[in-house]
Amino acid sequence: MAIASETTNSWSSRPAFLLAAIGGAVGLGNLWRFPYVAGEYGGGGFVIIYLGFVFLLGAPLMAGEMMLGRRGHRSPVNAIAALVRAENASLFWRSIGWMSLLVPFIGLSYYAVVAAWAIDYLGLAATNGFSGFDAATSQNTFGARIDAPAYQATLHGLFVAMTVWVVARGVNKGIEQASKILMPALFGVIIVIVIYGMVSGDFGAAARFLFSTDFSAITGESFLVALGQALFSLGIGVGLMITYASYMPREYSLRESATVVCVGDTLAALLAGFAIFPIVFASGLDPAEGPGLIFVTLPIAFGNMAGGQIIGTLFFILLLFAAYTSALGMLEPLVAWLEESYPGKRKQMAVIAGMAVWILGLGSVFSFSFMADIKPLAFLGIEKNFFGIADFTVANVLAPVNALLIALFAGWVVRKAVIDEEFGADTALWKSYWRIANRFFVPAALIIVLIDLIVGWEQILEAF
Repeated sequence: MAIASETTNSWSSRPAFLLAAIGGAVGLGNLWRFPYVAGEYGGGGFVIIYLGFVFLLGAPLMAGEMMLGRRGHRSPVNAIAALVRAENASLFWRSIGWMSLLVPFIGLSYYAVVAAWAIDYLGLAATNGFSGFDAATSQNTFGARIDAPAYQATLHGLFVAMTVWVVARGVNKGIEQASKILMPALFGVIIVIVIYGMVSGDFGAAARFLFSTDFSAITGESFLVALGQALFSLGIGVGLMITYASYMPREYSLRESATVVCVGDTLAALLAGFAIFPIVFASGLDPAEGPGLIFVTLPIAFGNMAGGQIIGTLFFILLLFAAYTSALGMLEPLVAWLEESYPGKRKQMAVIAGMAVWILGLGSVFSFSFMADIKPLAFLGIEKNFFGIADFTVANVLAPVNALLIALFAGWVVRKAVIDEEFGADTALWKSYWRIANRFFVPAALIIVLIDLIVGWEQILEAF
């Protein structure tokens, strides 16, 4: 039998859960990172490899993360602690719960910085502020706007406050209701931009770029980046799926739910490519521009094309919606844990959690102004400012390590009887693949990613 419940929250329906889960997964990783990463690492060949990793490795790992959340039926910290006791496992595994709290806490603090830029650029787009932009003007504008500490701290605080407002209302009246509105709106907006690209952009060039299969452009690094992007995009290891699945009724299929989330997340990523690249190609811009694609390159296109004010406004609404739905899932693990410690005080706990996130995030906000040259860990040879440290620690260390531990715990520690119960409606073939994937394939892939991200294969080869 499942572990006794300590939470009274539950999704009102399976579609409500799936909308929230897809909203949590769909974020800046889809709309900001995927297009420029695809551009840098081989276009269509990269996309095919990415899709393979999403469904062969990402889906089984996500199903495992959901299983732990539903089985524990609490916040990540207490869910994993309960599972450790039930399996009579080493206390070491409780680190999964704590990392599933720490990762979204730190992650949201700097994620909200980029969301604040989206709010800022939404205002610029709506007031036709990109009109006549060239490369130099766009670069200088972006640099000047992020180098405004008080202004950016205010926007950062506004985004965090917006997130707190929804999470404070609870799972059903807050996150679920917001997801029911935001996710259809998000896909509606992105489809409008795609249709615009089909009519006014170079849609053929975008299609060739995304789906041409010139594998001669694929390198070993392309495989590693595709694997990392697949895990990053799905939001695995950040505590979100454990938390959302803890409110998941037992009749919902874990396999089907994980598959639907992967499909929704992947669809958003591909649609983002079809929204962005037709505009980029039609404007004669570089699709492999890098992180500046969204805030430096695209504003040039919006400022010099027919209907650019409207499309630019819609685009930054889309970016903001994507960031917002992910932020809800990043704040919820912390609030759920605090609420378990202080029952009946969810609103107060949401405010406290939001204040903590905002205060921690100020270091990242100021990393683009007066703290840009401050390198807190320079004495260790780490030449990164506060934002860089937070980003690297979460994306390259804590989240992958936590995902690795989740795979190992689900695959090796959780008893077969529990697996059979949780995946009761699924075929023996699926359960066998799920177990093999979480025991061997996923850990091996994550170890490779960690080695590459932290050490680098070139350095390893040089050592020999």
